[in-house]
Amino acid sequence: MTSAEPFPPPRLGEPYLLTPGPLTTAEEVKQAMLRDWGSWDDDFRAMTRDMRDRLLAMLGPGNADYDCVPIQGSGSFAVEAMLGSFVPRDGKVLVLANGAYGQRAATTLDYLGRDKVVLDKGDYLPPRGDEVARILADDPAISHVLAIHCETSSGILNPIEEIAAATRGAGRKLLIDSMSAFGALPLNPAELECAAFVSSANKCIEGVPGFGFVIARTSELEAAQGRAHSLSLDVHAQWAHMERTGQWRFTPPTHVVAAFVTALRLHEAEGGVAARGARYVRNRDVLVSGMRAQGFETLLNSHWLSPIIVTFFCPADPAFEFGRFYELMKDKGFIIYPGKLTVVDSFRLGCIGRMDEHVMRQVVEAAGDALAEMGVASAAPPAKALEERKKLAA
Repeated sequence: MTSAEPFPPPRLGEPYLLTPGPLTTAEEVKQAMLRDWGSWDDDFRAMTRDMRDRLLAMLGPGNADYDCVPIQGSGSFAVEAMLGSFVPRDGKVLVLANGAYGQRAATTLDYLGRDKVVLDKGDYLPPRGDEVARILADDPAISHVLAIHCETSSGILNPIEEIAAATRGAGRKLLIDSMSAFGALPLNPAELECAAFVSSANKCIEGVPGFGFVIARTSELEAAQGRAHSLSLDVHAQWAHMERTGQWRFTPPTHVVAAFVTALRLHEAEGGVAARGARYVRNRDVLVSGMRAQGFETLLNSHWLSPIIVTFFCPADPAFEFGRFYELMKDKGFIIYPGKLTVVDSFRLGCIGRMDEHVMRQVVEAAGDALAEMGVASAAPPAKALEERKKLAA
């Protein structure tokens, strides 16, 4: 299935952002930020309540025991708030890491003074349920498991259902960083039996940066009272204040909230999580097939490619230089991401934002033109990179 009509392009002179947040937004989202709002005014309080209700409605049936708490700041603020509020000071977290964001969560726990153990799968592979089960069986001190839904440093989509099953089977609590997945990939916390998860305004719902949100069981929110390490990142305090007054405790990102409510309405009009996810899958498939046809190779085998962002090896050709490639792609209307890998040179192309497969075909064409202008004869990666991928995926 393809979309018959392409989305309108960004404003004249604006590039497409092939980045997993900030990303390209709809004109309606931009327009929503042109009005000022009083943070204590009843209209803004109603907007905050509407936003929370719309996010909870996205969870699907059986989730009446969950509530939504927005947190000012970037997504990492929300992750820190979740860890500091729901993991007791004597708790221990199994961090499932296969990229930069799992490692960042582990570093966050160090700052918080919470005990942890890290299952580090490197850049190529996901943590599997049987591995999680073994670790939990061997270490009864572990109270929580932290999983990254989609690890955007590599683009890998982690098997959240089997991780949840292993965590549930061991009687531990699951926390999920669904920063770049929620809104496009199904996530029913009641079915997974997760204690809480976090996401952000500027990801798959296609808002702008400024706040994240925690969705947690009400019982977990109640138990978090007095536990947080931080005044600003106390999820219980924010939740209790909102429940009592309808207001944010400290100055809210009013314009960002207005933009996000507009983005939520567009998300619903498109057809919700299923339709948004299907568009991103089409974006990924067109992008990957086109780039592979030009000789590029993905970091991951096809089975683990997410519809959020795709990591490509840099070409081995000595004429290729990423900085020059970046500037050429920008000149052609596309902002791309450098890689976040330690083993090989790479770059990343996002599939999310107000884009469709028509745009992704333009991306592929621009990449081919950029290689030609650089005098790159082949987009093939170093042989050792493919050998490493094959060995680790075996």
